[in-house]
Amino acid sequence: MTQHPSAEMPQAQAAAEGPRLGLPALTALVVGSMIGGGIFALPTNVAVSAAPGPMLIGWAITAVGMLALALVFQMLANRRPDLNTGIYAYAKAGFGNFMGFSSAWGYWISAFIGTVSYFVLMGSTIGQFIPAFGEGNTAAAIGFASALLWTIHALVLRGIRTAATLNMLTTIAKVVPLILFLILSVLAFRFGVFTADFWGQASPNLGSTLDQVKAMMMVTVWVFIGIEGASTYSSRAARRSDIGRGTVLGFLLTLFLLVGVNVLSMGIMSQQELAGLQDPSVAYVLEAVVGPWGAWLIRAGLLVSLLGAMLAWTLLCTEILYAAAKDKEMPRFLARENAYGVPSGALLATNLMVQLFLLLTYFNDSTYLTLLYLASATILLPYLFSAAYGLMVASRDHYASARERTRDQWTAGLAVLYALWLLYAAGPQYLLLSSLLYAPGALLFVKARREQGLPVFRPWELGLLSLLVLAALYAAYGLKQGFLTL
Repeated sequence: MTQHPSAEMPQAQAAAEGPRLGLPALTALVVGSMIGGGIFALPTNVAVSAAPGPMLIGWAITAVGMLALALVFQMLANRRPDLNTGIYAYAKAGFGNFMGFSSAWGYWISAFIGTVSYFVLMGSTIGQFIPAFGEGNTAAAIGFASALLWTIHALVLRGIRTAATLNMLTTIAKVVPLILFLILSVLAFRFGVFTADFWGQASPNLGSTLDQVKAMMMVTVWVFIGIEGASTYSSRAARRSDIGRGTVLGFLLTLFLLVGVNVLSMGIMSQQELAGLQDPSVAYVLEAVVGPWGAWLIRAGLLVSLLGAMLAWTLLCTEILYAAAKDKEMPRFLARENAYGVPSGALLATNLMVQLFLLLTYFNDSTYLTLLYLASATILLPYLFSAAYGLMVASRDHYASARERTRDQWTAGLAVLYALWLLYAAGPQYLLLSSLLYAPGALLFVKARREQGLPVFRPWELGLLSLLVLAALYAAYGLKQGFLTL
């Protein structure tokens, strides 16, 4: 029988470490991470890939797969109270030091690229009023984003609890206009518009039903990134049980809003019309229902939403680096804390990378959708590791009943299949591009191991690293030759 430390130990430690995050704050971290800019751009981002029929199939797959993943995070939070910081800790416990490091590194990359995409979307929204901001990647937009970035940096340095409370307030503020959108859109929904070209036969460029479902999967993954937010902050939770509850509650609320916005939009405007809208497309949909004030309301909600999402993702980026450094899988400078207990080293490293990528969007002309796909592809392996570890726990741990074990095995197995499906749906291009970002991380792993005087790689880990480096070199060659593009 596998024995694990009691859940009471983290709670006792939490009491000694000061104010903790309760269920509302943990749920807000999940919702605040998932509801950023993606939901406001969802109608167009899905419409360019799928008609209503394939869209519904894609959402059904996503709902089942992401629910399974949410339940895996809930199960692991309850059954493995000795493991904090979610994705990183689960990969390490199941597959060793290097895989744990890689999971933390990949998650961090996805999170800070996601943060960059929010800055770009904010700039493009402001650009609808101030032409100098363009699509969010002009000099004016990058300058504004940079100033905002370091303002958020200063805010987080004042304390995690303060930042989490502010995130909860912004989460409430951004959900209100979305609920109003749903109410007004229900009244304007026309079933004939929704079913007019249900399978996309009038738009042959969309491809087959399977092609359409695959194409929209990266968008649906993007809007659910952040589902692990409560697990990432498990070491700061007031009660262990709140981690799983916050994950499932946040998922269900977000799923309701996402599917509602997407489905109702396709009953107000046709797929072709939605595909031609600018972001934030939800603003134009509501404008078609109630007039110009609807667009203004959504744009205001988007700006609040983006501010909250930037804050939530800054917190998650920082925490995952800090957790790995504290566990000595990252270099020790990333474990530094300031007088407020904030991981200042990890925070600085995160925001320096955000700043670098903001500058790259100017020189590379990167758009929100490009960054969205890249961030989504990078998160897939960490999700797969967590789901696979959940299956290991369900198969090996002691259970009070066979029925409970079978339930957890089926749930984790479904989450594994969903993660593998996502890797297939992502396609080779973005997986190769993500290898360019994964490969350099090995240098930090080497530094951390040498700081402790430990052997760096086991033979099979060295083999995996070799494959990763080869993929990165091929991706670099592809970018140079032009058959891979950002």
